[in-house]
Amino acid sequence: MTGFAYAQAAQDTFGMLNSLFIPNMLIIGIMYFLMIRPQQKRLKEHQAMVAAIRRGDTIVTSGGIIGKVAKVEDQELQVEIAEGVKIKILRSTVSEVRGKGEGATASPKAKDKDKDKEKDKAASE
Repeated sequence: MTGFAYAQAAQDTFGMLNSLFIPNMLIIGIMYFLMIRPQQKRLKEHQAMVAAIRRGDTIVTSGGIIGKVAKVEDQELQVEIAEGVKIKILRSTVSEVRGKGEGATASPKAKDKDKDKEKDKAASE
């Protein structure tokens, strides 16, 4: 009988806990810095932007409606989307504030076309 059975020492509990705990903490830390923190920063910026909306600002809603703020209330805004057409929207639906009097800039080609139309009108009169 030359074979002896040797008992192996059990792994200590602390070593087993470390082998599970450290990788999980690293995953949570990476997710916090890559996902949670930037999202919180964007949310704070959006809340500050919405809180700073004043009468006369040009805004864009999340639905794509562009208009000028006519009246500011606590949670709602009255927005003029066309001459004499006003709608009420929630503040939280505002996705962009373009500022007072600031609109989309026309391309140079569009400006040239507008000038040509004005010349045609003047010539026909």
